[in-house]
Amino acid sequence: MIPGPMKRYILIIASALLIAGCSNKDKFTIEGVIKGEKKNTIFLNRLEIDTPVLTDSAKVDSKGRFRLRVRTAGPDFYQLGWSESDFITLLAAPGEKIKIESEGRNLFEKYSVSGSEGSSKIKYLDETLERTKKSLDSLSTLYRELSAKPGFDAEGAALEDAYNKLIMKQRSKNIEFIISNTTSLASVKAVYQKLTPEAYVLYDPKDLQFLKILSDSLGKYYPGSKQVQALAMDFQKELNQMYANRLGELTKNMPVTKLDPELSDVNGKRISLSSLKGKYVLLSFWSVRSAECVNENLRLKELYKTYRNRGFEIYQVNLDQDENLWKRSVSFDELPWISTREDDPANPKYARLFNVQSLPSNYLFDRDGDIIAVNLHNRALAIKLEQLFK
Repeated sequence: MIPGPMKRYILIIASALLIAGCSNKDKFTIEGVIKGEKKNTIFLNRLEIDTPVLTDSAKVDSKGRFRLRVRTAGPDFYQLGWSESDFITLLAAPGEKIKIESEGRNLFEKYSVSGSEGSSKIKYLDETLERTKKSLDSLSTLYRELSAKPGFDAEGAALEDAYNKLIMKQRSKNIEFIISNTTSLASVKAVYQKLTPEAYVLYDPKDLQFLKILSDSLGKYYPGSKQVQALAMDFQKELNQMYANRLGELTKNMPVTKLDPELSDVNGKRISLSSLKGKYVLLSFWSVRSAECVNENLRLKELYKTYRNRGFEIYQVNLDQDENLWKRSVSFDELPWISTREDDPANPKYARLFNVQSLPSNYLFDRDGDIIAVNLHNRALAIKLEQLFK
């Protein structure tokens, strides 16, 4: 039997341990030893999307040791280093005890990290890309050196082939990493890595499928992450651009009039889309039988009320075969914009030309009549209009 005073002592110790355990759930620590060239203070910046924000700093003692303890609500990206050009990237999560050792002249050159799964994955991505970039630089240097010598054609072709294979190999590695790590924020790094300041590792339009997979997966696990939210917005932006590019290719050899709807409104008046040039125009395809379309129309009314007098118009094309149903819906919902209907909804000419795959669908035209966005709905459309008019 445990004496009363001893029981109280045990309860105090247990409570202290419990409190300590809870307090560590929203913090992570970094302990490091710098064996190479070092400075007096090391800095930790949190990445706000792609902007470093100073979070903490620590003194480095004479033996190169330092320690940081940081409060965080969830996994996030950090830069640990001496300056904007000499740092390592970490993906730190609450509760982690991260250990860093560095021996290189620069912090990035030769370091190890333990105690953080995300940071280890970031290290793998950074080092893999760095090796590829060095190999590409070597091939470029060799190419320049040999280009002035006789018989360069064959050697040059071989070097170009080797260069392209390296790029494809790096792309394959990033894709493999993303597929294997769809629940890790480290995959965000794999999406945005660059071979040069202008060239992403994932450059092919087909790579959008991996952005989609990752955006959907991380959105479930980290809905509050600004990095994940930015990824979702970038995916939508790239998807819209791809649609616009496809449409541009489709219409390159077509007469302009074929992509200029001229349809009858509810009063039987023929109105052409091109007659609205000089305004920002949302070309919208919809159906009365789609609840999503009807709900979107109600939200569009608010945007239309805000921007119609500032140069915004909606040209809406209905795809219902029942003409009376369409007219009743326009009247009942008091749709204030230009409401037209396909001449033959069973064989919708303009819906096909604009590659409408689902409803509602839309295209946003600028004042010159050029497409600037595709399938912007709800908040995304509101943000775009605010950018255009404010």
